[in-house]
Amino acid sequence: MMKQHIYPFSAIIGQERMKTALLLNAVDPGIGGVLIAGDKGTGKSTAVRALARILPEIKAVRDCPYHCSPDDPASLCKTCLERISKGENLETDEYTMPVVELPLSATEDRVVGTLHVEHTLKTGERRFEPGLLAAANRGILYVDEVNLLDDHLVDILLDSAASGINIVEREGISHSHPAKFILVGTMNPEEGDLRPQLLDRFGLSLTVRGLEDVGLRRQVVQNRISFDRDPKLFSEKFSGSEKVLSGLILQSKGSFDGIQVPDEMLDLAVRLSMEVAAHGHRADVAMIKTAKALASMLEKQVVEKEHIIEAARFVLPHRMTDLHLATPEMLREKLEEVLSKVMDGKTAETPSFATEDSDDWDDISMQTPGATAASNVDMLFSFFEEKKKLFLKPMS
Repeated sequence: MMKQHIYPFSAIIGQERMKTALLLNAVDPGIGGVLIAGDKGTGKSTAVRALARILPEIKAVRDCPYHCSPDDPASLCKTCLERISKGENLETDEYTMPVVELPLSATEDRVVGTLHVEHTLKTGERRFEPGLLAAANRGILYVDEVNLLDDHLVDILLDSAASGINIVEREGISHSHPAKFILVGTMNPEEGDLRPQLLDRFGLSLTVRGLEDVGLRRQVVQNRISFDRDPKLFSEKFSGSEKVLSGLILQSKGSFDGIQVPDEMLDLAVRLSMEVAAHGHRADVAMIKTAKALASMLEKQVVEKEHIIEAARFVLPHRMTDLHLATPEMLREKLEEVLSKVMDGKTAETPSFATEDSDDWDDISMQTPGATAASNVDMLFSFFEEKKKLFLKPMS
């Protein structure tokens, strides 16, 4: 059987914001996934697939198609619950967190699973073949070109993402199973927009561009050629870096619950969401979770304003309701203006987007009080490099 070689995550040059967004979701799946928009050939799919190799293992019931956690009785599937009711001890194994790719051409049965009605009517036994949503439970569901996904599949994703349960009904017979997953989507905006209902389901969003530094682009080309020539040898060169990064994720997950969020940081997140007129409270929650994950990866004990500001740059762009037709550059500039207003304490009683006509975007100052937070992403990877040097230091 051919073995598929995945490009190492730590070998990806540049694109720190994209890598950070993926790592933050690995630390706290509750953030809600990430939407990565950008031109073709910018490493979007490569980064998502590479993430699978550094994700920590999960404890799951052996032979359960839904990877049920024995430590979370409320999320067990019906089969596991029945086994417990019969007095069975559920044996467990350690599995790599699943990363399941949903093809654009997938049929509904392939996604939700197949319920064999004829077999049930003849024998009285319910026969169900799990689909992609079952395989993605407690893992990552990746949709490339998510903006091109058929509407009926989008509806299925919306239902599962909202409830964490996949319900299949055929001819009056139904079957349900847990389907909690991190939704990761990539898209090229030139090929079409994403439905607003699905867009809001992504916790984070960002836009990637091709690298403009000659040296970095040269390194990208050299790495890719080396990988294509000998994937195994190339991957072995980065095996140590991959282990360090995987350990950093595991360490951050362990410290995440202990991260403190002061009331003033909660107020800051709320004010930022209000200032961009974000609908509902999903943005507020995602901002706090993202800030906590960032703080844990930087080995901080308390969420600080720099973490909130950086989180806002991931959480708010796709929730700026009055700027849905704006370019990424316009969104970025407008968001920086909002960050500056909130940090200066100049927010109005009504959201700033209510009076767009008076805004002069050409005069926006990018030197916001929280501008130093832009270095948090670079700081994270500088921190990782220091960790790597420490752990990979040759033994004397």
